[in-house]
Amino acid sequence: QLQLVESGGGLVQPGGSLRLSCATSGFTSGNYAIAWFRQAAGREREGVSCISHSGRTTAYAESVNGRFTVSRDNAKKTVYLQMNRLKSEDTSIYYCAARRLLSSNPNLCSINAVYDYWGQGTQVTVSS
Repeated sequence: QLQLVESGGGLVQPGGSLRLSCATSGFTSGNYAIAWFRQAAGREREGVSCISHSGRTTAYAESVNGRFTVSRDNAKKTVYLQMNRLKSEDTSIYYCAARRLLSSNPNLCSINAVYDYWGQGTQVTVSS
């Protein structure tokens, strides 16, 4: 059974940093892209970033580009989201999600695709 577990959320002051982790388990062999989404209270879910199975391709929402960095360690089966220069508008529940690609190309990801497997989320609050 595929599982994703997020950790690393918390309270941070504006301008600060946090690193989120997404630990995965139960993945069989295959081509999986991983993405980070967030949803603030009263707002629609937003795609934040994604990373291909190989780690060579990443993508970011315009709102976080240049401040957030996604990476993955396939040996540890973990994906990370380094968030720097945080703003109050980054306050949200952050989710990681996985998508198994039918393509054998390991360099594909999209934050606009449909993801099939989701974690439970971790709260990030940016406030002074």
